[in-house]
Formats: sequence, C-alpha cells, structure tokens
Amino acid sequence: MRVLVPLLLSLFLLSGCGSLADRYLALPEAQPVGSAADALATLPVKGRAPKTGYDRDEFGQRWADVDRNGCDQRNDVLARDMTDETFKPGTRDCVVLTGLLADPYTGKNLLFTRGADTSSAVQIDHVVALSDAWQKGAQQLDPDARERLGNDPLNLLAVDGPTNNGKGDGDAATWLPPNRDYRCAYVARQVAVKAKYALWVTQAEHDAVARVLAGCPGEPLPVDADGIPGVHSTGA
Repeated sequence: MRVLVPLLLSLFLLSGCGSLADRYLALPEAQPVGSAADALATLPVKGRAPKTGYDRDEFGQRWADVDRNGCDQRNDVLARDMTDETFKPGTRDCVVLTGLLADPYTGKNLLFTRGADTSSAVQIDHVVALSDAWQKGAQQLDPDARERLGNDPLNLLAVDGPTNNGKGDGDAATWLPPNRDYRCAYVARQVAVKAKYALWVTQAEHDAVARVLAGCPGEPLPVDADGIPGVHSTGA
C-alpha cells in the first residue's frame, strides 16, 4: 500500500488533474513598494489573452468585507475617499448616506447622496478593470485571490460615475483620467495592483504608463493599509 499511494499520486499529477496549487499561480507574499517606474520594469509584457470565460462572478462576492471590520467594501471606500460623511443610524458607521468627494478623475468636488436615483453619481472604480485583469493573468489565480483582487482597497477608488462609465474596461493605453494632475498617481496604482497580483501588461499599455511616469520621476507606488483585518477606513 505504501508503494501504491505514491504511484497513484504520480499518475494523477501526470494526467493533468493536479491540485489547485498546481493549476493556479501563486501570489507574491507582500504588496510591492518603491517607485512605480521600477515596478513597471518588473511586469511581464505579453499579448492580451482571450476574454473567454470572463464573468464578474469569477471575482467572488461583490463588495465582500475583506478587511473583516463589519462593513462592506463599497461603503468602506466611500468612507475612506470622502469627507463630511454622514452614516445611517444603527449601522455602526458602515452605511454612508452623504459625503463630499474630491473626485480624482475630473478634479471636481461632488456631493454624494445615497438613493436609488442618486447613488450612481459616485461610483467605485476598479482601477485595474476586472475584465482587463482577467485577460492579463487573473484567470490563472485561485478563486480566493480573485475575490481579494475584486475587493482590494488598493484597486478601488470612489470617482465620478459618468466618467467611470466612459472608462469601461480600458487600460492605460486606451483610457486615462481627464484630470491630468492625477494621471501619475493613477498609473502608479495600476502598476501596484498588477505587481501585487502577478498580472502582466501589453506592450501598448507598458508604453502608455511609461510615458506618463516620465513626467513624474520617482512617483511612488501607493500603499493602502485598509486591507489589514480590524482596521476601519476613515479618511482619504
């Protein structure tokens, strides 16, 4: 029996039906730090993979409470990125009712009011769009890692809704924020997310990011500590 078990295991692996660890890509252990330009140089440059199989549900629960603070991730990001917030009574300051957003994408100040006809004026953007991530390595991540990517505060920003709709699933080669003063920080955040989750960039995307970063030498990678369990997002 001692000989049979290793033999069966070997046959199982050779058959192409290995473990999840064999089929999925391991993640880096820590969020990268340093300059965005240095991190960009470490990202693999490849062609875009087919979108086949992409579905939003592949990235797990929407607005999951990944930091385990009792608040869903959408409300956490609203609370983090806005000022003068008010909260729904009885929710332990989880459900944001109103607030003021200094929108990074347009440079405008926006008033947020929760409601069926008003909430969409401020949306939560995936800085690296999930469809883009899927075509550049995320389909090789395990389901838990994809759920973290879909809810990672590093990859989420509260922004102007109509502008976010115009972005769609574009990467830096096809879309940049209208607010030029935010472009360096924007592409640096994209690089940070792609480095953290072992995603790649296309050549056109790499070149577009490099052009932006050439105008802001030394632009640092953003570091977002809001994913630490027990830490509540408070402030921009």
